Amino acid sequence: MKYQMLWLALVLTIAAEANAAAKQGKNTTITALIVFGDSIMDTGNNNNLPTLLKCNFPPYGKDFPGGSTTGRFSDGRVPSDLIAEKLGLAKTLPAYMNPNLKPEDLLNGVTFASGGTGYDPLTAQIMSVISVWDQLTYFKEYISKMKKHFGEEKAKDILENSIFLVVSSSNDLAHTYLARAHRYDRTSYANFLADSAVKFVRELHKLGARKIGVFSAVPVGCVPLQTTVYGGLLTRGCNQPLNNMAKQFNSRLSPALDSLDKELDGVILYIDVYDTLYDMIQHPKKYGFEVADRGCCGKGTLAMSYLCNSLTPFTCSNSSAYIFWDSYHPTERAYQVIVDNLLDKYLSKVYDV
Repeated sequence: MKYQMLWLALVLTIAAEANAAAKQGKNTTITALIVFGDSIMDTGNNNNLPTLLKCNFPPYGKDFPGGSTTGRFSDGRVPSDLIAEKLGLAKTLPAYMNPNLKPEDLLNGVTFASGGTGYDPLTAQIMSVISVWDQLTYFKEYISKMKKHFGEEKAKDILENSIFLVVSSSNDLAHTYLARAHRYDRTSYANFLADSAVKFVRELHKLGARKIGVFSAVPVGCVPLQTTVYGGLLTRGCNQPLNNMAKQFNSRLSPALDSLDKELDGVILYIDVYDTLYDMIQHPKKYGFEVADRGCCGKGTLAMSYLCNSLTPFTCSNSSAYIFWDSYHPTERAYQVIVDNLLDKYLSKVYDV
């Protein structure tokens, strides 16, 4: 009886520890983070491209570990890094186009994101960056590398148990629409982009992805670049027609992804970031920020990429007080708030698969 009781106690202890681990460390089943999209998730893929849209120079990266100018469009880390850390994979997510990337660097995932791109192929063409569709081609190359260096089983495990994130649309809405206005009105263009996003997810699923999250459009009409140009010198209000396009994109994308989730195996999620960022911009003090209508770099009215450089005057000393780093991109701290507010909610759905 004594040994039976000891055995029962041991079993119960193991079960309790396993249950605690499941609650606290559900991400142990996540093998990697694979990311597609634009500058929000780019960790340096544009560095060696013949494009003006790059940021591998100071003061970009001033709050990154070591003050490195990595090519991230922020003062520090970006959501791809923060999400990878939250998943327990790594503190930073490497850019796939990094020429110094080693095979073992691929194991925890990579980002294919390219600043300035969009769902509309014309967007990448105009900006001379990597389209999301070309990012799929690089993803096929990534799969081949995984099979070559780590075997078929490891590649299969990566595909089945990784989280895939897709973040795009802002550049399409804010810039490319003007070149498409002869063909689309605002509503039809937003719908075209949403349909393109769904097509992208289908293609990604065909390649083996099974846990896919697609970010909504953000309130791009409220970034400092838009409020400076369209919001008026005194009021600096949001560009509402642009925000309405973003909301139209979201209203088309969300139910389409829900339908796709029911149709395909795995999990396909619509991740709403619009409301969180909009509330942050409208009520900065609620989130611990002091400035919401200007960026830190050069006071961020029209400063972005090469217009935000080491010679730019008046770059703030405390970027954590600002929601925006430059005239278009949030600070690391703003990204952290967004990730903390949204990720647990959506990742719990992935863990339940």
